Amino acid sequence: IKIWDANTGQCLKTLEGHLDWVNSVAYSPDGTKIISGLANSTIKIWDANTGQCLKNLEGHSADVLSVAYSPDCTKIISGSMDNTIKIWDANTGECLKTLVGHSFYVWSVAYSPDCTKIISGSMDNTIKIWDANTGECLKTLVGDLLFVFSVAYSPDGTKIVSGSGDGAIKIWGEE
Repeated sequence: IKIWDANTGQCLKTLEGHLDWVNSVAYSPDGTKIISGLANSTIKIWDANTGQCLKNLEGHSADVLSVAYSPDCTKIISGSMDNTIKIWDANTGECLKTLVGHSFYVWSVAYSPDCTKIISGSMDNTIKIWDANTGECLKTLVGDLLFVFSVAYSPDGTKIVSGSGDGAIKIWGEE
């Protein structure tokens, strides 16, 4: 992992210790940590200032394709080629829940701005909306999607945007 100065383009730091592909990275909202999702089915938590690896999270049985922090920095979510989403305690590294419902790889995960929901995009051509506390699937979005590779919430949490293998970007009203 390399940390770059956004203004100058200079590489500020290289975080070393991965033995496999890094599929996804994310900063914690407070900027103190970085997480990485790896092809060896693990997640690493890094100190963003020192570059030290703080924790290794294990629990997925296949490549981790997407990682994200909750906006309040208390949880981490991950999507994997094992077709699941995991919710982790960001401090202890404990796996709190495994969300099951996709039938193919989970390429992208994201938290709602208010931390109450999680969205996931999958190669099963669906987007799922999950209750972040209970892990219950609240809704499945379908509609001419081909391999959903990326999902995100709007800043106000009222819309979801998705990018898929058919070249389409779709904006969804959550209700």
